[in-house]
Amino acid sequence: MKKKSNYLFTTALATSLLIAASSYLSASETDDRIEESTRKSFVFRTLLKDDSVKTESKDGAVTLTGTVSHGFHKSLAEDTVALMPAVKSVDNQIVVKADGPEDTADRRLAQKVKTIFIFHRNLNPSQTDVAAKDGNVILTGTAKNQAQKELTTEYAKDIEGVNDVDNQMVVVESKTTPERTIAEKIDDASITAQVKTSLLTHRSTSAVKTHIQTIEGVVTVSGVADNAAEKSLVTKLIKDVEGVMNVENNMSLK
Repeated sequence: MKKKSNYLFTTALATSLLIAASSYLSASETDDRIEESTRKSFVFRTLLKDDSVKTESKDGAVTLTGTVSHGFHKSLAEDTVALMPAVKSVDNQIVVKADGPEDTADRRLAQKVKTIFIFHRNLNPSQTDVAAKDGNVILTGTAKNQAQKELTTEYAKDIEGVNDVDNQMVVVESKTTPERTIAEKIDDASITAQVKTSLLTHRSTSAVKTHIQTIEGVVTVSGVADNAAEKSLVTKLIKDVEGVMNVENNMSLK
């Protein structure tokens, strides 16, 4: 009888150890997937590629460390990670780089405008140069048409911190429109993070309280808008974000 009891105890202990080991491996694999998904996300591959951000996940609790060049890069990183599957919490310990002798307010503003331009598919950020002086933004480079040049001015003027815009871009009409395939490669977490940052950065929508959800490139937005024009602007900004396939705006009006 004693031998049977010892056998049952040993079997139960072995089973418990196997279950514990299996759970540990499962948790470890999940953490690895979180870290890999973060590295491969559109935001980390493109918008944060010049920053130094490290991601460490333990049982779904993610810690972000490293440095970024802008405060909104810090929040963009956190928003992206928080939306990754299996992430339970995010401890954002990222440090914004201290100002150097060449890192002036105008330079940071120019970099901010340049980065925000990357969000918008109807602009031409790779061919747009941005400079700033006393809060006034100077745009040079090329636009594919007059409408794109005017939209670049409109978006720049609406960015927090910009006083005025001098758009010196040259219009170079393009006869052919290159096929865009990047939207198929952008993950939902990156799309949502970009949308949130875009709405917060544009002064016309910075105070609007919204809830954003993205499923397979389709963005659903809810919340309250002051009027129909504000609701329409939210839709316009979201539609122009890289990767967005469609927008369902369920915001109610005051």
